[in-house]
Amino acid sequence: MTYLTVLSSLGGGVLIGLAAAWLLFFNNRTAGISGIAAGILPPWQQGDAWRYWFLAGLIISAPLWKLFGGSVQIQIDAPLVVLAVAGLLVGYGARLGGGCTSGHGICGNARLSVRSIVATLTFMTTAGITVFLVRHGL
Repeated sequence: MTYLTVLSSLGGGVLIGLAAAWLLFFNNRTAGISGIAAGILPPWQQGDAWRYWFLAGLIISAPLWKLFGGSVQIQIDAPLVVLAVAGLLVGYGARLGGGCTSGHGICGNARLSVRSIVATLTFMTTAGITVFLVRHGL
């Protein structure tokens, strides 16, 4: 880990926190990506243009970072079918858990929501066990 990595990570965390706080204070909405994305599906609501702007910001952030001199290195070693199944499982899990990792981890924990704290502990524990099993070939 380098000094630049720490600064980039800190800057990214600050920007995510500011975006979540902005959305909560000025729009009374939680910055959970699954809920924001689900809100652009029919039936549409009046005043949901912010959802499109939020998602557009997610999509254009990497190209903007690269445009201003940052490096973006993406390497995906999994077949497309594995990625598709993983995406469906993540979507199902977000629906089952009443929100996604970003909503629970960033916004729910900041509000000291017991449900979000339990969900985040579950996500992190499951991720740790999965990494252990995959790395040790179990």
